[in-house]
Amino acid sequence: MRLTTKGRYAVTAMLDLAIHAQNGPVSLNDISGRQGISLSYLEQLFAKLRRGGLVASVRGPGGGYRLSRGSDEINVADVVDAVNESMDATRCNRRGDCQDGEECLTHHLWLDLSDQIHAFLHGITLAQLIQRKEIRSTADRQDSSVRNRIDAVLSTDDMTG
Repeated sequence: MRLTTKGRYAVTAMLDLAIHAQNGPVSLNDISGRQGISLSYLEQLFAKLRRGGLVASVRGPGGGYRLSRGSDEINVADVVDAVNESMDATRCNRRGDCQDGEECLTHHLWLDLSDQIHAFLHGITLAQLIQRKEIRSTADRQDSSVRNRIDAVLSTDDMTG
């Protein structure tokens, strides 16, 4: 069992949105630039996150996305569930037909593991992640890198203009 790219990217994008929420709506283009996730993929994820009630879109100039509730009210399991990501460690998708149509010997072990993983992720909110020093440090580095890229483009334009 492993979390696929869809689940990882959804959590990453939601965390980025939560970190930058104090500046108003956050554009998917900004998230894409900071996190290296394609814009088209983010659009697909955010459609699911919007349907899941986790984000709201803001139209118009300066528009983008905002969290639909506080970062302390959104847990990681909510995000993963919203993008229909399975955290199932069984081979049978919980059906119990893993061995010739019957439960395998370890079916309940893997079922319990799946439940533990979901419970673990349910206990972690976006607000808790934002408070972690190493996450703040990474976000600051990403913001600085984006600013440096913009400054480099602007200075190149100044030289050619």
